[in-house]
Amino acid sequence: MMIAFRSDRTFRDGRLRNAYRAGVIAEASPALPGWWDPTANLWAEDAYQDGSATGNVAWAALALLTLSEATRNDDYLAGAGRLVDWIAATTTRDGDGFSGGFFGFDHQQTPLRWASTEHNVDVAAAAAWLFRRTGEARYADIAAHARRFVANAFQPSDGHFLLGTQPDGAPSRAGIALDVQLWPWMAIADAPADWRRALAFAQQHLAVPGGFDFNDDGDGVWVEGTAQAALGYRFLHDDARADQLLEAMAADRTPSGLLNATRVDRLTTGLSIGPDSPQPDFFYFRRPHLAPTAWACFAALGWNPFAGRHVD
Repeated sequence: MMIAFRSDRTFRDGRLRNAYRAGVIAEASPALPGWWDPTANLWAEDAYQDGSATGNVAWAALALLTLSEATRNDDYLAGAGRLVDWIAATTTRDGDGFSGGFFGFDHQQTPLRWASTEHNVDVAAAAAWLFRRTGEARYADIAAHARRFVANAFQPSDGHFLLGTQPDGAPSRAGIALDVQLWPWMAIADAPADWRRALAFAQQHLAVPGGFDFNDDGDGVWVEGTAQAALGYRFLHDDARADQLLEAMAADRTPSGLLNATRVDRLTTGLSIGPDSPQPDFFYFRRPHLAPTAWACFAALGWNPFAGRHVD
């Protein structure tokens, strides 16, 4: 990770890409994913993977902060700061919050003008952690800027969070998502108690037999989100509900030890991968996946990844 943002093949501003090619890093710049297109006779890449989503960069900062806490290596702390500084320098919105990042290939990347509540939760958590570690006021300001966005996304009438905003700044009311109902009150230390009503909202609108769906269409269990809900129950000291969800995930375990992303062949989200997608095309599939495995570990251990400590 440190090599990646210090030696990107094109950019020198401290960003991370959404994906890198697996394997040993044998070059100065980590290679990006791609494939040989025999019809076009060229090496092809994916516009999303080449881009940089704000939330992904913030999660990388959280990972480095966790490493810094575990090792007391200030190099990791500085790396996390550089990533959050990149977010602040390139995605800050007027008023409050941070926009979605960048999409596309190196020399024709498109700024994503929409803003995600989930992304802003990530930024708020990473920046607040940096402020705790460094005492630098700019990180307190970044955290507050993101937190205001999250607070504005909360709908007190029924206790749920909006997805975010559209490119023109209008609230996005096109759908609801499970993680957006859980992360704000788990990640933001001074979150109002009222925000926890979002779990009850999720139980009412997103629960399916055996777990939770990504959205409210009820087409199956999203294992990653179900593990997130299990951690949410840990926060509320409802260990029985948490353990019930985790026990059900035994069926999701593959021979590799990783959990499948879903219990159905394909799970819809209602979201689009890129700005030019003609219709929602962001899906999860029943394949081994690191993210649900990690969240299941967090839930089993009662570990808060947004703060690097056990749930109180």
